[in-house]
Amino acid sequence: MILAKTFPLLLTLAVCTATTPPVSNAKHQKATVYQQMNQAERAAFVSEQARRIANQISGRDYRFTPAFEAAIQRSIDFYVRRIGNSGDAPGKGDTRLIFERGQTHAPILSSTFKAHNVSQLIGLYLPAIESEYVNLQSPNAVGAIGMFQFLPKTGEHFGLTRDELLDVQKSADAAARYIAAGVKQFNDDPMKEALALLAYNRGIDNVQRDVASLVTRQTRACSICALTEQSYKLDQTFRDENVYYVPRFFAIAIIGENPQAFGLQTPPLSSF
Repeated sequence: MILAKTFPLLLTLAVCTATTPPVSNAKHQKATVYQQMNQAERAAFVSEQARRIANQISGRDYRFTPAFEAAIQRSIDFYVRRIGNSGDAPGKGDTRLIFERGQTHAPILSSTFKAHNVSQLIGLYLPAIESEYVNLQSPNAVGAIGMFQFLPKTGEHFGLTRDELLDVQKSADAAARYIAAGVKQFNDDPMKEALALLAYNRGIDNVQRDVASLVTRQTRACSICALTEQSYKLDQTFRDENVYYVPRFFAIAIIGENPQAFGLQTPPLSSF
């Protein structure tokens, strides 16, 4: 039972060149605006904020590895480079438009996920990485539809018809139940929420197999890090797509909860 693939995740390692609005205090800008930070400052910022987001979604401190934090930073740069882009093509359009759409749906996303005892941040940012909050009416290449990119067969498992998958509240409820099931399945893992997110993209059975194959007693403190850093040992789908999924979640959540740090003139998405 694997949910649909997201848009192609083509991350580039290039240094961000986006500009930010001028402010009166240049030193203050360099200290607070990501685009003006040096590499060391960006790495420190990402590390701090990733751990803060992790604590909010889990109530615990995640022990990310430097390599995993670097993957999050590459995902952040992917979104930052898109700030100010013309158009709104999926995966290419202006990042600011993503959050404008997110604001419209934020209240129902937050309340729906909270109702299933899942963090509102997961509810807010899961559809950001799935569809960038576009309620896709036509099936994608693998047949997925809606904001949460369910396959109709998976929707049936949660009692939803094809038309109901286009209902944001009903599909959000199904997605929250899917995540809740993943968290329960990985309950003994310190990174159970991150694994549940990965399972949304890859399928619970596949992630269970991956963990059994690659996560050791030494690497269990950050199982998601172990899977990401050993992606070359997994199948082509993981290497091409799944490996980016959880870093991208943390990246979009960091931007969405710290918009001013990226020169975005909007409140945090969780405040709506």
